[in-house]
Amino acid sequence: QVQLVESGGGAVQAGTSLRLSCAASGILFSRAAMAWVRQAPGKEREFVAAISWSGGQTFLADSVKGRFTISRENAENTLYLNINSLKPEDTAVYYCAAGGLVRSSADDYDYWGRGTQVSVFS
Repeated sequence: QVQLVESGGGAVQAGTSLRLSCAASGILFSRAAMAWVRQAPGKEREFVAAISWSGGQTFLADSVKGRFTISRENAENTLYLNINSLKPEDTAVYYCAAGGLVRSSADDYDYWGRGTQVSVFS
């Protein structure tokens, strides 16, 4: 059974940083493309970042370029999202997703975690 468990969210002040983690199990993590997707209240899911199985390819949404970094540690079956200079508009539930191919889309992944809430106040 595939499990993706996100952690690291919280209520933080604008301008600060967070590091989100996603612990994967039940999946050959080292061969899975991984992504972060977020959903703000009342809005559709939004692609944030994706990374190939090797980490050699990364994709970022234009809205987060320069502030977000996606990375992975295959030896620990863990995906990361480093977020700098947080803005109130970054407030959302952040989901970890896994799939066979790396895609810059919110819909092309097979497995999903339950999400971690990030709330940014000014």
